[in-house]
Amino acid sequence: MAKSRRKPHTKPAGKSGRTPTPAPTNKQPLDWLIVCLASLGMLITAYLGYIGLFGSTVAFCAEGSGCDIVQQSRWSTVLGLPVALWGLLVYTAILLFAVRAPLRLKYWKRLWRVTLIGLAISLYLTVAGIVALDAVCLWCLASLATITAIFVSVTIQRPESAPGMPWQKWALNNSVILVVILALLHVYYSGLLSPRADPRLTALAEHLDNRGVKYYGAYWCPSCQEQSDLFGAAAEKLPYVECNPNGRQSGLAIACRDNEIEGFPTWIINKRKIQGILKPQELADYTGFDWEGFER
Repeated sequence: MAKSRRKPHTKPAGKSGRTPTPAPTNKQPLDWLIVCLASLGMLITAYLGYIGLFGSTVAFCAEGSGCDIVQQSRWSTVLGLPVALWGLLVYTAILLFAVRAPLRLKYWKRLWRVTLIGLAISLYLTVAGIVALDAVCLWCLASLATITAIFVSVTIQRPESAPGMPWQKWALNNSVILVVILALLHVYYSGLLSPRADPRLTALAEHLDNRGVKYYGAYWCPSCQEQSDLFGAAAEKLPYVECNPNGRQSGLAIACRDNEIEGFPTWIINKRKIQGILKPQELADYTGFDWEGFER
């Protein structure tokens, strides 16, 4: 008796009788323009961050140039770290979003928000340098141009699935986030979060004024900023004389010319001219202020 042949087992087809096709992947092709721009931004900020940490001279920036002034100013750091290192984090996030390339809409929304924040902060610091220091940094402008190019590229590539009707709400939400970040940054740089003035430093500053001491400096001078920072909030009591009231490129003020001020900061104590940063204790010794015996 012949054995019956068993038919091979096959999976049932779908309702239409067709074999189901695999679902399309949601992964998008790598955006090489953004990858390259983010990599360029990482190189710039990594270099500036290294300079900020180890105090080297920035390439192509002569001593006393706008770039040198900006890099040594208080505008070059945030929370004790070089601004460039925070920028490096932004460019790294952009690169990761571009390389991972998840769902198109989610990818675009994250990338657009990060680049918007990075662009706004970069613009804020650039304007702050111009207004507060009358100086610009070419390396910082290169970073600004890079983040601007990334933002424009991301905005142009806005997918059709991106927010359509709720676009106004989307823009409003991001605007609120942006305003909060810039407001906190401005409060930080304005010194509103600084501790209250030390009574001893305040008394010393008033003592210097009463003794006829003069402290000559310039608003753009990094060493002058360092000198004033030694007094904290009490710096406003110092007998300070601004030598460039009309801008960094303008001539010296009459008082500075008459006293032949050649560098900043310069102190005149008992008709003696002392150039350079002086610690509060040194100023106390020069002027007879009882630093150790001061009672708070």
